[in-house]
Amino acid sequence: MSMSDMQTHPFKPIVFNDTHTLILGSFPSLKSFENNFYYAHPRNQFWKILEAISGYPVNNRDQKIWLLKETGLGLWDVVGRCRRENSADSSLSDTEPNDIEGLLARYPAIRRVAFTGKKAQSLFEKHFGFLEIERIYLPSPSPAYAAMKMDEKIRIYGEKLGIRN
Repeated sequence: MSMSDMQTHPFKPIVFNDTHTLILGSFPSLKSFENNFYYAHPRNQFWKILEAISGYPVNNRDQKIWLLKETGLGLWDVVGRCRRENSADSSLSDTEPNDIEGLLARYPAIRRVAFTGKKAQSLFEKHFGFLEIERIYLPSPSPAYAAMKMDEKIRIYGEKLGIRN
């Protein structure tokens, strides 16, 4: 399969009946495809940030899912299918959204969505701007976003998600 073929999102959303905040990225990185889990690039700071604000360890997939369950967070991506040349959000094209509206209808405890990047935010607004739900904008945990220091990202995530270790 060449990179310019349509790619389909490989994971189900991680949500629970008491999930109150759905964190949305754009589309899994190539490393995430390889490792078959969200935010799997070794330099991506996502799990390290959540570990820092929650105090829960993130050494394996089960611990990561437990952290999400315990903190009321859910995970998914805005894009369900797309073409792309690499892992950069800027390379995503022909994007088709996941059924976020349907997911929110099935999980009524979710009262806000949080975005881990500008691309996720803009695609959500394009496809689901009509949804009456609180939106939170988080700094990108990607290693490509080096403009902000890790401890600043930790502070902002903790504040905006309302999670304190």
